[in-house]
Amino acid sequence: MTRLIVAAGGGGDAVAAAMLDAALYGDEDGWAVILTYAWDRLLIDPVPGPRGPDNFSGLEPVTPAVWSVPATARPIPPAGSTLPRLAAELPHTFALIDPHHGAAGIARQLDELVGHFRPTSIDLLDVGGDILARGDEPTLKSPLGDALTLAACSQLNVPVRLLVAGRGLDGELPLDDLRSLLGPLVHRFTARDTEPVSSVLEWHPSEATGMLAATARGVRGTCEVRDAGLPIPLTDEGPTVHEVDLDDALSRNELARAILSTGTLDEAEALSREICGYSEIDYERNKAAWLKDQPAVTLDPDTVLSQLGEFENEARGRGVSHTTFRRLTEVLNLPGSEREALRTLLIEAKSEQYAAPLWRIAAAKAGTAQA
Repeated sequence: MTRLIVAAGGGGDAVAAAMLDAALYGDEDGWAVILTYAWDRLLIDPVPGPRGPDNFSGLEPVTPAVWSVPATARPIPPAGSTLPRLAAELPHTFALIDPHHGAAGIARQLDELVGHFRPTSIDLLDVGGDILARGDEPTLKSPLGDALTLAACSQLNVPVRLLVAGRGLDGELPLDDLRSLLGPLVHRFTARDTEPVSSVLEWHPSEATGMLAATARGVRGTCEVRDAGLPIPLTDEGPTVHEVDLDDALSRNELARAILSTGTLDEAEALSREICGYSEIDYERNKAAWLKDQPAVTLDPDTVLSQLGEFENEARGRGVSHTTFRRLTEVLNLPGSEREALRTLLIEAKSEQYAAPLWRIAAAKAGTAQA
């Protein structure tokens, strides 16, 4: 028996898909096929935008339009990808979404997968809920990937269940806006549900899925994320998974409706600029160009620990209780290549502050005034 889970936005959504599959089904009926983008943060993949099959060596054909990413596959430099390592650590099959032929191309990939596997269920999973955006929300940052998968899934002639996990954890739509859009509760993740992906959570850079797992493990407070320091509340709503009517989501999502028949990624990106006022790939292009001009920085443990203390003092003043290693890497002005070294240093030096996979802000020392 085969289940198909479409990771709506790629990146951490694929990890959440694996966690959901294990939580709902275990391995009693085999493992799901997870269809996902190879679209990672610039600290993993310095090339802006999503990767296609031409950016990998060692992919395995599944259907004429779909390739799977085995553990032995490798991104072709300078591209990077977390997918081969996911395939090495998890038992699922990871199939590659190729968005370069637009929503029509992804719909064709889905149609071929349905014909090939005849899955018993198809879920479209989004962490955070930005798939439910209209497109004009001022806090929306990355609508394109979700809109493409929503548009493609809406064209299938078989039922697709749309699921939103960790509402609000991506920081793109306000919790109050999302609350009224969600349907019935499907699952509430627990600490036990995170165990199958625990090794992945130790290294994967996704902030939203990291917070999803942390809330499932009981972490509560406010987590500061991204280069902008966005505060995300970690509440009892964090580990929930809700169903949403797919047709309602499509009716709400103006970008998804506009790109239904697109045949190229460039077309879809142009419509994103027109409807939302921007494209997240443009943001990545601009940031990649900026990063290229930055001087090389080497991690110095003494300097890092001193700067960490200053950051934590300021963060406490903002009411922050946790942060991510991605946020710390940027705050400490370190390149993405130093993220793992930073994580290792901090855990070895201050292991009591590691609220896996997040970093807990240290409490103020007695007699020390906060900034």
